[in-house]
Amino acid sequence: MLAHLPGLIPSPTQGVWWLGPLPARAYALCILAGIFVALIMTRRRLEARGGTAEQVDLVAFWAVPFGIVGGRLYHVITSYQPYFGPGGHPLDAFKIWEGGLGIWGAVALGALGAWIGCRRHGVDLMVFADALAPGLAIAQGLGRFGNYFNNELYGGPTTLPWGLEIWQWSGGQAVRDAAGNPIPLGVFHPTFLYEALWCFALAGVLLAVERRFVLRRGQLFALLIMGYTLGRLWIEILRVDPANHILGLRLNVWTSILVFAFGLGWFLLARGGRDRDEKSQPADA
Repeated sequence: MLAHLPGLIPSPTQGVWWLGPLPARAYALCILAGIFVALIMTRRRLEARGGTAEQVDLVAFWAVPFGIVGGRLYHVITSYQPYFGPGGHPLDAFKIWEGGLGIWGAVALGALGAWIGCRRHGVDLMVFADALAPGLAIAQGLGRFGNYFNNELYGGPTTLPWGLEIWQWSGGQAVRDAAGNPIPLGVFHPTFLYEALWCFALAGVLLAVERRFVLRRGQLFALLIMGYTLGRLWIEILRVDPANHILGLRLNVWTSILVFAFGLGWFLLARGGRDRDEKSQPADA
């Protein structure tokens, strides 16, 4: 159900639909849609680099579950209070369907899973990473729509025409008054949309860069890291959801700065490696 409000982005009033006894959760569906798109794109791109679509599936068998576990661990560790703080509920740490995946943990542990998969199936990790880069950006963008359906991770109050109406929320749906109308919390910056659009644009930039320039193996993925963290830096500053702070800044702001520096170092070090297109030409998608 969507409530159409004049001058505002339509705001979902529920994020879970029941198909008999089975729940269909928008958050999970958005994550799965992102994974599907990334797999399709990576298959085509790895084939253009001399690999096979089957190799992508075999590596994904390791990378995807590692990434999901890593994303959840990062979220729980950096936002531990609802789970292990006073009055917390430790078992809720396992309720991944309610939202809460940290991209940093997903990439870190997902990379470990990809490394294992690549070693087992004879795939060059850096070639695989470059093949994955644009699809991963799109997957992150699609995943952000799960936050939209969960009415979470929004920015500060705004009067801009693209403001997002956020409802008071409980149990996967808006809290309603006696007349059955959803109770509004306010109008806020749609940071989920800002990040989604940034990720989609970043994917386009990555595709354009690899057509325009000769890159070394791994440099395209390094550009993904730098491009994503630049966007996440200013988007994170806009957000008002609860977060731990260090020296007055949200933890993820510092993480963005550190990961950008890591990506920059990776890009510079990769200059001494072999050409990315040593055996094949760049793919179109």
